[in-house]
Amino acid sequence: MEALAGVSKQGIRERIWDYMESRDLADFPRPVHHRIPNFKGASRAAEHFPHLHAFRVARTIKVNPDAPQRNARFLVLESKKTLLVPTPRLRTGLFNKITPPPGATKDILRKCATSQGVRNFSVPVGLDSSVLVDLVVVGSVAVSEKGWRIGKGEGYADLEYAMMVSMGAVHKGTPVVTIVHDCQVMDIPEALVEDHDLTVDYIITPTRVVATDCARPKPTGIIWSKVSCEMLTKIPVLRILREREKRAGKDVALQAEPGSQHPAPSTMRRPRDIPQSQAASLGGSHSPLHGVDTQPAATVYVGNLPFNARVRELKRVLQELGAVPLRLTWQGPQHRAILHYADSAAAQQAASRLQGVHLGANALRVALGQQRDT
Repeated sequence: MEALAGVSKQGIRERIWDYMESRDLADFPRPVHHRIPNFKGASRAAEHFPHLHAFRVARTIKVNPDAPQRNARFLVLESKKTLLVPTPRLRTGLFNKITPPPGATKDILRKCATSQGVRNFSVPVGLDSSVLVDLVVVGSVAVSEKGWRIGKGEGYADLEYAMMVSMGAVHKGTPVVTIVHDCQVMDIPEALVEDHDLTVDYIITPTRVVATDCARPKPTGIIWSKVSCEMLTKIPVLRILREREKRAGKDVALQAEPGSQHPAPSTMRRPRDIPQSQAASLGGSHSPLHGVDTQPAATVYVGNLPFNARVRELKRVLQELGAVPLRLTWQGPQHRAILHYADSAAAQQAASRLQGVHLGANALRVALGQQRDT
């Protein structure tokens, strides 16, 4: 694709997502909006991965947990290399080491490479483990042949890399790979690339491998002035790294703190902003919030709730994900709940964030419900 003049990062994301949906280029989960797209041909694209020299010489490889990189994770395990996978939204640490059972067959290794396998066959890697990552694989929404990369807009891949730099797990020569559909390779204006943005050295698609020869330096560590207090609260490992750098005499002033040299709004975004009306605490299980007669226009159905689940547990999950609805209808005996949102965009965001989430031992089933004109 060619870039349009005067576009923004979000404009490029929306263009890619719309294009892939309109041409049926995506696999489950759908819609691809607000995701790293799981594209048709992802497994075939990953077959190029082991032919990279950087792959052959690597011993420890970090691969993002998104669906389009599932086969890449399998190929790392099949090659008997160490596979590290970041924890979702970095809530419980930086990454986990996947440890297949002794004598694992290919079928078992394929299971280990799934999101469920990552949960069942992994051990956390601590900050003091002295791990050295030889190769990094990240997901992308769009990428240019020059190596500029655009993610889904939450900044986690950039932050993961910066945190790995901070703990000494990667260095400026560590190669970065992204695996995408051919339509995701497009011209991206360099003016959109910021200091905290991670660039890539190799692009793998179903039809080709591109060496970007990107000369732009990768992030050299965490830019604390672009980290919000909210992000620090949500990511415990980030707090630990900040304390260490503070003891080492580095400037760790956050974006909103006095003394920050960059008081401009953070471009290392928190999970997608939601309307003020949705940011409030959840009200009763069926009543509008704050006594306001809200009129939700779209719903999300959440099923497969554990038989002993409580509404407060689901509310806590929604708050952690930044997917708080205007109203929540609890149907515990039917093991489900209905989430009511102000518009279809908010509902789609919530459905996207809830994909793959567990409550207790149960994987939640998520589906978009009714939508009406407002």
